[in-house]
Amino acid sequence: MATIAVIGTLDSKGHEHAFVADCIREQGHTPLLVDVGTLGASQVEADVKREEVLAAAGMVLPTVEDRGERVGVMALALPVFLERAAKGGRIDGVISLGGGGGTAIATAGMRALPIGFPKLMVSTLASGNTAHYVGTKDIVMFPSIVDVAGLNQVSKTIFARAAGAICGMVAAKTGDEGGKPIIVASMFGNTTECVDAARESLEAEGYEVLVFHATGTGGRTMESLIESGMVKGVFDVTTTEWADELCGGTLSAGPTRLEAAGKMGIPTVVAPGCLDMVNFGERGSVPAEFEGRNFYIHNPQVTLMRTNAEESTKLGSVLAEKVNAYTGPVAVLLPLKAISIISAEGQAFYDAEADAALFEAIRSGLREDVQLVEVDAAINDAEFSTACVKALLGLLK
Repeated sequence: MATIAVIGTLDSKGHEHAFVADCIREQGHTPLLVDVGTLGASQVEADVKREEVLAAAGMVLPTVEDRGERVGVMALALPVFLERAAKGGRIDGVISLGGGGGTAIATAGMRALPIGFPKLMVSTLASGNTAHYVGTKDIVMFPSIVDVAGLNQVSKTIFARAAGAICGMVAAKTGDEGGKPIIVASMFGNTTECVDAARESLEAEGYEVLVFHATGTGGRTMESLIESGMVKGVFDVTTTEWADELCGGTLSAGPTRLEAAGKMGIPTVVAPGCLDMVNFGERGSVPAEFEGRNFYIHNPQVTLMRTNAEESTKLGSVLAEKVNAYTGPVAVLLPLKAISIISAEGQAFYDAEADAALFEAIRSGLREDVQLVEVDAAINDAEFSTACVKALLGLLK
């Protein structure tokens, strides 16, 4: 029997959430009715009062009765409460119903939960672009069809089916028992040969390698999976998303990229793969401030800009700073002849000065106890891939 958190703004939608709780109970599981209301009194008795949710994050609702401000506070408190409840084994799944405010609060909490943890949102907004609600997590967005405003023939059918879905999710066997240990890897078109060769070698050693394309979303998703606790090793040789973060490109993964492995203490290999390039859209979309720079038209929709020496110094410092915060075993490998296909000598992005600035910033910025391996090869050469695999296997063992 599982315990399923039913998250609700019980001051406005208490009866709807109580109905879902009853449906969960009828299917043999235990509902935990959690109030995240922000204005009036709860319509039904909650198992977890809103004050307890707020207290988990050391917060209180603003005294001014501004709905937007209060929703914002609750959206900050609920993630702390749910993460703690899940880690403590208090809940096995979470479901919520809501319109705009309820969806914003509940999905903020759900995004704090690891991938694989059952989470379902019945929402009036479960159509169109839901990216800002789902983020990089496996949140099921379930259309409410009618407004979440009372119980009627249609809403009761939808809510009951949703309750059945979350009960099925918590009861389902995942089939991952006894599976191979997972290694995640970052890849770009310009590092494909390196990662493909490494994947083959790592799989021969008994690991399952999951590859993430370093397109912003890919990096954020990889970081999210690392935080889930499912990952045993990280092969992060394509850190290019930081070039976009620094220069305002289109494929940034945000300022927390390169942090998850450090926080989790997972064995990690890091390389400055593709830090020579910033991604923009079609040529005409490149900001005017970059006129006169070295550009490479990857395709009609993608224009790459070569990072210069100043930017490369900053990127090397960022990479070193992130790695210095790692609590687990980590190694940094430098491919001295090229950090991408097109940065090799004779190619469009060859810039010895920029590469030298990048490497020096990394060397001088790293903690003395961080393993640093310099390889006189290009990133896609077999020599470099082999060195990365050897380093990671050494850290894993």
